[in-house]
Amino acid sequence: MGDVLLFHSGQDSAHVWVDALKAQMPDLEIRITPDIGDPADIRYALVWRPPADFFGQFPNLALIANLGAGVDGLLARTDLPAGIPITRVSDPDMSRMMASFVLFAVLRHARDIPTFERAQREGRWHYVPPRTADEISVGILGLGQLGATAARELLRQGFKVKGWSRSPKDIEGVECAAGLDALPTFLGGCEILVVMLPLTGETRHLLDAARLACLPKGAKLINVARGPIVDEPALVAALQAGHIAEATLDVFEKEPLPAESPLWKMDNVLITPHLASVAIPKSAAAQIADNIRRVRAGEPVEHRVDPSRGY
Repeated sequence: MGDVLLFHSGQDSAHVWVDALKAQMPDLEIRITPDIGDPADIRYALVWRPPADFFGQFPNLALIANLGAGVDGLLARTDLPAGIPITRVSDPDMSRMMASFVLFAVLRHARDIPTFERAQREGRWHYVPPRTADEISVGILGLGQLGATAARELLRQGFKVKGWSRSPKDIEGVECAAGLDALPTFLGGCEILVVMLPLTGETRHLLDAARLACLPKGAKLINVARGPIVDEPALVAALQAGHIAEATLDVFEKEPLPAESPLWKMDNVLITPHLASVAIPKSAAAQIADNIRRVRAGEPVEHRVDPSRGY
């Protein structure tokens, strides 16, 4: 039996990842799809959105590493072998990348930059008195590793930061709420809402029309998590009605965002192509290599996904 890692991704540079992994484990044999060779050799799979029935061909698979923090697409599959550990990328560089994007998006709304962009397109000199950060309440919906890091960065900038999670969390300086019963009140206090939850059966369309209506009129929404957490037609309606004044959207119910989506033509919406945070090979490779060593030694892996929870 071989001891080979198989890499598959339609969007990541395989050779960058191979170089990063080889720097950590020079002895590791790595194959890149479609050059699988003998499927029985494959012990580890480092993947992003592999094709249907991908995993069933590997009888000796011992570890599946997902190329990203979000594992909803992986867990929705029907070909995952029972009992095989699944891990997600979790590294400081990825958290910093997400926090910097969230900070950019929050500052853009807090400093009324979309208003000035519209005025520039119309050739108008338009002044809006700036507000200080401590006058602005930012809510973080989801306080996992990425959400907590973003919350601390916003605190450092002086914003009033609130957080909501499914189970109770305690982050110094952050007003934390937990549970569905607390969600409407939490939303009602968010001038800027940042969506950072994992996508699970419980969070799909969590922000439906009724919950979007809980936001104060004129609120701004930032989604850097997963598109289906927000009911997209309800969001479009709220943006058209002005209840939600502006949005920064990095994720969508269908990606790439279809050309016919009304979001494309809204001048109060900024669209980015799902890039708020991506796995960084040079830092994430160390985590993946460590888990391979753990599998070889018969030890539990780190950052293991719990399929029953969805993350």
